[in-house]
Amino acid sequence: MSKKSKKAQGAQSAAGGTPATVALTAAGVPFTVHAYTHDPAAASYGEEAAEALGVAPEQVFKTLLAEVDGALTVAVVPVSGSLDLKALAAAVGGKRAAMADPAAAERSTGYVRGGISPLGQRKRLRTVVDASAEGRATICVSAGRRGLEVELAPADLVALTGAVVAPIGRG
Repeated sequence: MSKKSKKAQGAQSAAGGTPATVALTAAGVPFTVHAYTHDPAAASYGEEAAEALGVAPEQVFKTLLAEVDGALTVAVVPVSGSLDLKALAAAVGGKRAAMADPAAAERSTGYVRGGISPLGQRKRLRTVVDASAEGRATICVSAGRRGLEVELAPADLVALTGAVVAPIGRG
């Protein structure tokens, strides 16, 4: 990881952290925060993060919100690919999935688009993590704002979010 990384195993306080890092600290989960300067002109938040951190795009996961049979559902997939909506619906026992309205996603999670973390959301939503995460020692997900990623073990992410693990990514 880059020199801009900040070791944060339990170092984030409620006053200085995001809801995601506060949740990780409260759970006693080891994690590392990686900060970088966000470029508002970047075409892809996730690809920007991978490049800034100097890691493979397959290690950085984006948090997407979809509606599955009318219920908001969180999908966590590698930034190097895309979300398979049919697979997401199947993973939660649903029939139909569509991307959620960005404003609804922001209201429900408490985060802004490009900074939505699967952790520390305002309202706990059903979460599905792509199965490709299981083969990695660590993955990076948004820490709750643009320009801030958190690196943690996939098993910890699954445990803290109550996620289902399923093959929901394409590419």
